[in-house]
Amino acid sequence: MSEAGDLAKVVRKTACSGKLDYVPVVVLNETTRTKLHVVGWLIPHSDHTEFSIKLEGFKKTKASPWQDDPVKSITLTEASTLKLFKYLQTHLPLAQQSEAGEFILIKVANGAADLSGHDPQTLVGALTKVLSHSDLVQHLASTELTHELTTALRGSIRLSEMRSAVAELRSSLGRGEAAEQVYQSWCEKHCWAFGNAYVVRDEVRAITTGDNIDLMLPNVIAGYRDIVELKRPDMEVLLYDKAHKNHYFSAEVSKAIGQCHRYLDMLHDFADKGLLDHKEVVAYHPRATIVIGRSHEWTDEQQRALHGLNRRMHGITVMTYDHLLAQGERLIEMMVPESHPELASVFAERPDDETPW
Repeated sequence: MSEAGDLAKVVRKTACSGKLDYVPVVVLNETTRTKLHVVGWLIPHSDHTEFSIKLEGFKKTKASPWQDDPVKSITLTEASTLKLFKYLQTHLPLAQQSEAGEFILIKVANGAADLSGHDPQTLVGALTKVLSHSDLVQHLASTELTHELTTALRGSIRLSEMRSAVAELRSSLGRGEAAEQVYQSWCEKHCWAFGNAYVVRDEVRAITTGDNIDLMLPNVIAGYRDIVELKRPDMEVLLYDKAHKNHYFSAEVSKAIGQCHRYLDMLHDFADKGLLDHKEVVAYHPRATIVIGRSHEWTDEQQRALHGLNRRMHGITVMTYDHLLAQGERLIEMMVPESHPELASVFAERPDDETPW
């Protein structure tokens, strides 16, 4: 194509025999002793016109002019010509790359990309890396995105934030962090980990003078508030009574249950129609969740014991930080239903008051 107007003159001529047409010869390569031409032939058939090319080699010596070189001559059918064209079109861009590797070539015409034949997940991964390039990021910020892309990016960002949050909690537990404030801060920022019914938290923590709760979570469906009481992850949760052969709550858990019992009574008495200074905070028959201790090394018997103890309490649930971590991981899996389609239905059908521990 000419740079002036992206136009090029194409000539089709009829051969002397009159039986077919051809396009002018193009010299592909020439040295002092060898030369390579290409000529295109347009061969008419009853239902179509076939296009094929012939690569013609020539050689010469000091004693003779240019002569045909059959060894370096070959005729390509239309199918072979198209394969060669596609090969060149696909692989020439690799010359602009400085390293070896795997690449994806996307055909773009009039601003539309032809993605047929490509794995969608591979394409998304490749495009994400391309769009992360510093030269493109600044242009992306000023480009109007489609509604579909904006929605997809928003979901991807949310999923990335949730994964980072879960990784942070896993790291804190893994290194043995025991400071309650660390987990208080994490839970305030990521209250979604307590279930998909909670997406925000209240700034209000004082329910009466001298009574401050760790977290107050509004249910997205009814708007009524539930509470969360956080204890340290290095505290005991269950103890075993050898004489009666049963597990029971530790003193730390029992104290937390009593604390929550008081908070629930206070909320029911003072916030059933809204707190005095915050009428928007309504707690009607609130429930409490206590997060305490670890369970990553528990046996199935201990898990079963906690589940049984929880089922026999009303309005209060005890869970460990490992349970909270597992719940966060499962909520993330729910956001990727194509990977775990069975999880979405399990979480959707489970009643709010049913806990897996």
